[in-house]
Parts: sequence; C-alpha cells; structure tokens
Amino acid sequence: MTINRERLASVFTTLCEIDSPSKQEGRVAAYLINLFTDMGAKVFEDDSANQTGADCGNLFVRFPGGGLDKEPVFFNCHMDTVLPAIGVKVKREGEVFSSAGDTVLGSDDKAGIAALIEVMWTLQENNIPYGPVEFVFTTCEEVGLLGVKALDPANITAKIGYALDSSGINRVVVGAPAANRISAEIKGIASHAGLSPEKGISAIHLAAKAIARLKLGRLDSESSANIGVISGGMASNIIPESVLVQGEVRSHSVKLLQEYTQQIRSTFQEEIDSWSDPEGVVNGRPSLDFSAVDDFPILKLDRDSAVIKRVEAAAASLDRELHYVVAGGGSDANIFNGYGLQCAILSTGMDKVHSTRETIKLSDMALTAELLLAILC
Repeated sequence: MTINRERLASVFTTLCEIDSPSKQEGRVAAYLINLFTDMGAKVFEDDSANQTGADCGNLFVRFPGGGLDKEPVFFNCHMDTVLPAIGVKVKREGEVFSSAGDTVLGSDDKAGIAALIEVMWTLQENNIPYGPVEFVFTTCEEVGLLGVKALDPANITAKIGYALDSSGINRVVVGAPAANRISAEIKGIASHAGLSPEKGISAIHLAAKAIARLKLGRLDSESSANIGVISGGMASNIIPESVLVQGEVRSHSVKLLQEYTQQIRSTFQEEIDSWSDPEGVVNGRPSLDFSAVDDFPILKLDRDSAVIKRVEAAAASLDRELHYVVAGGGSDANIFNGYGLQCAILSTGMDKVHSTRETIKLSDMALTAELLLAILC
C-alpha cells in the first residue's frame, strides 16, 4: 500500500487555504461533504450549531468497509483553526509546509483530515479490504471543545477511535488531565477615590489579596492551576465595585482536582469574610459569586485496552515503534472518553502549532497516513 504523497500534499494545501476559524467551519464542512459523498460514504451533519453558534454542525462520515471482519473504528479531527486564520496561503519548501503570510498554517488539525482523505482514496483505488470506519469532524474545538460537547454520541457506532491531534510523530497520547473552569466575581461598593475612599470597598483589592495567597502554576506532578483573566473597574478615580477573575485547575486525579478547586474557592471566600470596616462608614459588605464548571474529563487509557492494542498491532505490522505519552492539555478525545468511547490521540507531525511559525513535513503526514491504513487493514 503506497501513499500518493503529492496528492496528499495537494489536499492538505487545499484544506489549509479554506479559512475556518472557530465558528466559521462551514466552508471546510461543505468541501468534505462533497468529497466524501462522491466517494460513496454516508454523510450526516448534526444540529450542534444551535448550541455552538458555529455556521455548521459536526460531520459524521461512514464507510461500511468490506472484505475484513474487524471491529468498527472512528477517527476524529476538528475543522476549526486558531487565529490569525483569515487568508491563509501555504508555502512549500521541499518537504516542509508553512504559512506564506502572517497567519497560522492550519496543520492543526487539517493534517489529520488530509491523511484520512488520502487513506480512503488509497483503499478504494487499490480495492484493499478494510473494516468499517467512521470519521467525526467537529467544530469549535479550539474555543472550548464546544462541537464535541454538543454532539450526540449515539451517532457514533464504533466503540474505539483515534483523535488525530498531536504534535510529533509516532506518538500516542494515552493520558490527559481533567479541568475545571473557575470564575470568581467579587462585589464591593463604589465610591469616589479621592473624596470618600473610606466609604468604598475595592473589589480589585480583595481579589488581589486572594490571588496573592493562591498557589498557581505546577501544583504537583499531576496538577496545575492558572488565573488567566482579570476584568473590572470603571475609572482610576472610582473605587472598583466589581471584578471578575477567571482561571482553571487541571489534574490527572479527580480527587486532587476537587481539592485544589475547593482551596481556591475557600481562599476567595476567606478574604471576603475577613474584610472589616475600621471607620464604620461603609454601607454594606463585599460578596463573592464563585463557580467551577467541569471543562473536560480525564483521559486515561491502559496499555491493554482495545484501542491501544489495535494501534500497537498496526505499528508492529509496519515495524514501527510507538511512543506513549501523557499530555497536559485537553482535546476532543477527553470528551469521547467521557462518553464511554475509548479514544487515544495520535500525532500527525505538526509543529509549533497555535503560532504563525507552524510547520509540518510531507514525510510525517505520509507516516501518519500509513499508520491509519494499517489500523484499518
């Protein structure tokens, strides 16, 4: 089975030059619908756009396979890219693809999509037997995994799958943390900062005191925490009445995730409770509205799980060594595992993603496609 490398390069370039920032994936979706329909697949677009605000839904593409008695498998890629992503032009220098301008390239995640397309063309034109396969192309991955969170897992018949969404090559991500998104809104009392500062309660000051007490960054070998956004205040001469602090906690341990989240909540509440009015002139007290929302669940796959055994067998047939890693980020795969579907993450060769310096090599995309062929056959 030989991958047509130049055809793979051409499809990859075409995909990258179809702009698809998050919530504007419709043009890529239309391209894929036409392409896979012409290949004889059953294509279904869900109604997740009603929840995500995207201009299209998630796509489900099904090929029944033939000639092989293998368990069904699904592959996942997201159709959106991070900004800047308008007017992408691809530059190729030998084996290396990059952006010709001031945009991202889009190999995250269009390298995976291109590999899947090339795999199906290779199977069909060579009449190669393969097992049942489904592709799940999601929207809004880069802005909170919104597409996969909005899909109905009943639309996927396979019980194991692979998300093509990691840098490097010959890497399999078998672990990723769960995360809580945290929000702490502190309400104080506004007052003129020069005429009557003693009559105000500075929400920003209270927030700063709480944040200064927090342990952030790497908390332990399994956990991390971050405060990423602080917004509040009206003017430099007004005691700030409110401030919103937003951040996250991640951990590979559910127990630790809950403990660290509670520590952050308690720290903010302690600052509110310990506030005092030494002048006795403030009409009221500060308050806290704290929330912690599950962002994505833990991904943890055993080496003897069906999804890992299948990719191991595929790699062995290619005489290829895989590297199993535990990642620190979340992806669609976390959500699939939360749905009860075993989903590992496979690398595609992309490098320096989420930046205008993003690159990928054609040889690495071809290696990815060869592994996908081996999984199916």
